[in-house]
Amino acid sequence: MRPVLALSDVTFRRQGKEILHGVSFTVRSGEHWALLGPNGAGKSTILGFCGAVTHPTTGTVHVLGERLGRVELQALRRAIGHVNPRHPLRSPLTVREVVLTGITGSVDLPPRWRPTPDDLVKADALIRGLGLTRMAEERWPTLSQGERGRALVARALSCDPRLLLLDEPATGLDVAAREQLIETLDLLGETHPAVASILVTHHLEELPATTTHAMLVAHGRVVAAGPAAEVVTTEHVSAAFEHPIQVGRHDGRWVARAGRQAAVAAR
Repeated sequence: MRPVLALSDVTFRRQGKEILHGVSFTVRSGEHWALLGPNGAGKSTILGFCGAVTHPTTGTVHVLGERLGRVELQALRRAIGHVNPRHPLRSPLTVREVVLTGITGSVDLPPRWRPTPDDLVKADALIRGLGLTRMAEERWPTLSQGERGRALVARALSCDPRLLLLDEPATGLDVAAREQLIETLDLLGETHPAVASILVTHHLEELPATTTHAMLVAHGRVVAAGPAAEVVTTEHVSAAFEHPIQVGRHDGRWVARAGRQAAVAAR
């Protein structure tokens, strides 16, 4: 099976400074990856390659079977769903309209664009599936951060993506809203079984139980990559964050304790 995404020995330089060093990993259909590491580790830069936004300085990046540098990027990006909690929407669109902008690939609705009946059916099905039916006509400024998060997941799925990128999707959420979002992501394996996903976060508690693979990065280098159970361990997480962190798992979800808390939890 052709990979959905493949980075091979990728380096990246900005203003003469190399900030990524020989990054390689491969994502296949139906896999759900976590991209973990401290601030400044290079996670956002790696996600830029995945979203066909950034080109490597050296090495190769294949996205959806196409090599960056040899493909028209706008067409490629339309097959990638992107969930960004800092979504730059300024218009008071309704939830339904926000979801429809995923079909047009725009932040706002294009002035002369009108959704087809099939577009509306798809949008309403996603809204229903993410538990947003009662607020389909609510406007963006009135939504809570949790409601916005679920609306953005529906928006990202509306273009029938093969690859879904989630850039710290739990940013700004309280505990209840975070758990609702994670429950939504856990359902993707059932509702969209062929979609591959990459979730960027600093926090192990934000990983869905359905996470299949993980990559830990630090200082622009890969610390570990592969099946999540083999990568998200006390040894690897402590190495990536350069601090003793005890990693555990309960009911499929990861937890972390650092420093003195780790020592107490281990007793």
